[in-house]
Amino acid sequence: CSEEVYQKIAEEIKRLDAIPTSSSEHIVERTYIENLLALPWDKASIDRNDIVHAEQILEEDHYGLKKVKERILESLAVRCLTDKSESPILCLVGPPGTGKTSIARSVARALDKEYVRICLGGVRDEAEIRGHRRTYVGALPGRFVEGLKKAKVRNPLMLLDEIDKVGSDYKGDCASALLEILDPEQNRNFVDHYIELPVDLSDVLFICTANTTETIPRPLLDRMELISIAGYTENERFHIGKDYLIPKQLEKNGLQKKNLQILDGGLRAIISHYTKEAGVRELERQIGKICRKCAKKIMEGETETIRVTSKNITDFLGKKCFRVEKAARKDEIGIVRGLAWTEVGGDTLEIEVNTMPGEGNLKLTGQLGDVMKESAEIALSLVRALLPKEEEFFKTHDFHLHVPEGAVPKDGPSAGVTMTTAIYSAVTGKKVLAKVAMTGEITLRGRVLPIGGLKEKLLAAKQAGIQKVVVPKENKPDVEELEEEITEGMQIVFAGSISDVLKEALVQK
Repeated sequence: CSEEVYQKIAEEIKRLDAIPTSSSEHIVERTYIENLLALPWDKASIDRNDIVHAEQILEEDHYGLKKVKERILESLAVRCLTDKSESPILCLVGPPGTGKTSIARSVARALDKEYVRICLGGVRDEAEIRGHRRTYVGALPGRFVEGLKKAKVRNPLMLLDEIDKVGSDYKGDCASALLEILDPEQNRNFVDHYIELPVDLSDVLFICTANTTETIPRPLLDRMELISIAGYTENERFHIGKDYLIPKQLEKNGLQKKNLQILDGGLRAIISHYTKEAGVRELERQIGKICRKCAKKIMEGETETIRVTSKNITDFLGKKCFRVEKAARKDEIGIVRGLAWTEVGGDTLEIEVNTMPGEGNLKLTGQLGDVMKESAEIALSLVRALLPKEEEFFKTHDFHLHVPEGAVPKDGPSAGVTMTTAIYSAVTGKKVLAKVAMTGEITLRGRVLPIGGLKEKLLAAKQAGIQKVVVPKENKPDVEELEEEITEGMQIVFAGSISDVLKEALVQK
């Protein structure tokens, strides 16, 4: 250790000798010295700089996620070539259950690093990060110093889990305290309030996880390199379930392959009708539920082998929890299918418009947020501009726009083109093609603006049996990046204006 640390420990030991053993201060002083001695001031582990080995481990532990793996391997390759501890702080952003935490664990295994997980969800007290001052009763070091003590080396991999859920209150701002730790220029001399000595965190490899970047303060976000992890496709979930989750749950529940066979049809039925998520946590829970029922039957002597198929799946998991929204069978007036993004993946939603005698008012139902309400007003104004000959109709009729399901709150601008098409159809009496879905923000002059969450939206459209999807022209690069498996069997049409959308969506007489 450094001369400064050595002198501090020597001083504290000298002070301890002067304090009577019966005094409460003796215990406090002794605990402090033990904490100082427990820190790995100059002990470091030797990293395994083998990029091929790292790739093998990532492939073993995770299915898919090609871009994520590629970006992590690039970062590891740079570390190997430069032989420097300074590396970008990676932040894995994605829905729950998509493998963010397990990716960090795999990186630690690939590099032969000690792995320390620091959960930041709900942390509000700054002292949790920087430690308590020794004057307080029951003072302790902060989580980062405790992490170093646990790792017993100065260069572990620290996973900062749920960094988007860090809070702040009158006790301090935790996000601001993290700024010093995650800044390579400052973390060489991180001073914990309890330790009162500079602790070098520059050799630590930090990886963060978050479900969203919206709640992460901008200065903190600026220090991290974001890697987005999108939800898994149905096919990816099937392979993860078959190759990873079923063997894991069989072992966990004391079963062998001969005891339980979940056939492909049964597994697909679980994914479609008993889970609705972007990740695979619920899928693992449902497989675990089947394993437990199987274990009970075997112990009761009912059977030695159980086969789970799509036909008998209800015997194990009960009635189906989710139904896949299928495209309408016939073309209708004033009903258009839109695409939405949610925290658990993509979804399809029908937008309905009815007209009735009135004074030109617009009524909105379906728990719409402010942005979505404004989109509906823009849609009505745009349709009025597109149909000047129908001005009398607009003055003598009211419009009711509803987005089922009524109990689910909805918001966002991406339903603009869908609302415009539904109102246009209701006014002109032209039917909308049943097998068409669409997404895109609309402007008052009819331009179609790009949107996000395209992969999840197209997956939802495919699952619903949609044959044609209208997306903004500016989203073309996003579509080209998608795997062929997602777009296969669907016609993707790019629209730059509302006229392009109407041409593709309405039944042409």
